[in-house]
Amino acid sequence: MTISSINVNGLRAAAKKDPGFLQWLAATDADVVCLQEVRAEPEQLPAGVVAPEGWHVVLAPAAARGRAGVAVFSRAEPEAVRVGFGEAEFEDSGRYVEVDLGPVSVASLYLPSGEVGTERQEEKERFMEAFLPFLVKRRMEVEAQGRDLVVCGDWNIAHREADLKNWRGNLKNSGFLPMERAWLDRVLDEAGYVDVVRGLYPDQEGPYSWWSYRGRAFDNDTGWRIDYHMATPGLAERVVEGRVERYRDRAERWSDHAPVTVRYRLV
Repeated sequence: MTISSINVNGLRAAAKKDPGFLQWLAATDADVVCLQEVRAEPEQLPAGVVAPEGWHVVLAPAAARGRAGVAVFSRAEPEAVRVGFGEAEFEDSGRYVEVDLGPVSVASLYLPSGEVGTERQEEKERFMEAFLPFLVKRRMEVEAQGRDLVVCGDWNIAHREADLKNWRGNLKNSGFLPMERAWLDRVLDEAGYVDVVRGLYPDQEGPYSWWSYRGRAFDNDTGWRIDYHMATPGLAERVVEGRVERYRDRAERWSDHAPVTVRYRLV
């Protein structure tokens, strides 16, 4: 099963670009595609986007129109769909959707971005506090069923110094705060998930998956690695290969993020 994850930075805009999301979707060999920051209701999307031929689409928009929104595109029809993770504040926030596909549950996550000293950072920290126990519980549930789970998406936290180019300049900024990085430690250690792309590239800076549109960040590869596949250990052991599908040049960019694609061997 090949799974790709991409923050599209607005699906309507990404689909209008040429090349854009639709050209990428037509060319991908992925079996599952997780989207974040969709920022659209189903009725706002053309049929070729909301119901492309050969794909089953699950959209989980935010109650606040034009914000957040996650989706899962899969070639096989999901056996079950779950929206949200049981926390009332975030139930309709368009930040988590999970589907069952055979022996694997695949989730698309858009963890809130923050800004130090603002309500946005407080929201992010409330989300993190509620989401960690859910991850612990969900792993226990799927493993008790003899299944696996991978949570793909934009986690909006760079975990280590190797995960962003200018780490020294971001020590006091949201996305690289000590408490955020310690929280990701707990996702790996306490909840027991595996950062599968870092496992494939243990000694490499990056590979980055987000670059600011400002200046020449993309050209200079001044990026952040904030888009992850966090998998239960059984699935992580069956990773075949993974990569960031970095655009060849700025003209080909249809999002400020690039797809993160991993191929897993199923039992």
